Amino acid sequence: MKYNFKKMNKNYAEEIAYQWKYSGIYSFYDITADEDDLEEFLDPDEWDNSFVVLNQSDQLVGFYSYNFKEKIMWIGFGLKPELTGKGYGANFVEAGIQFGIKNYNYDRDYLMLAVAKFNQRAVKVYQKLGFKIIDEYLQKTNGGEYEFYQMRLELE
Repeated sequence: MKYNFKKMNKNYAEEIAYQWKYSGIYSFYDITADEDDLEEFLDPDEWDNSFVVLNQSDQLVGFYSYNFKEKIMWIGFGLKPELTGKGYGANFVEAGIQFGIKNYNYDRDYLMLAVAKFNQRAVKVYQKLGFKIIDEYLQKTNGGEYEFYQMRLELE
């Protein structure tokens, strides 16, 4: 699938925040599940490195954010709930990585992401793409403390 990346805006941010609802354990990823996350997601000052992902029909299918810590790119993203678990993950993640590398002229030899440990469906996709778990940590979010993995992808 081919994806188009566009800058985040108010309409897209509100659609994602208020209309995207994941089922079961994945409701953890609902933007409204954490007030701080919601506030940050809807803040235009936070959109410098945030993009929506559209399919070839210009339908919203996901979003990406790129953050840099000590010049290392960290990717964060979400796929529309109806599209999860259907085999789109690897292609979506690869597209976001390639966009980030090109858009930011990223020339470091690796990039990073963080994922909730319980989300084994995502962990398997990332490992299939070459990501390696390099650390585990606890993070306060959504009214509790959750285990997360830090994962690293070596770039060629």
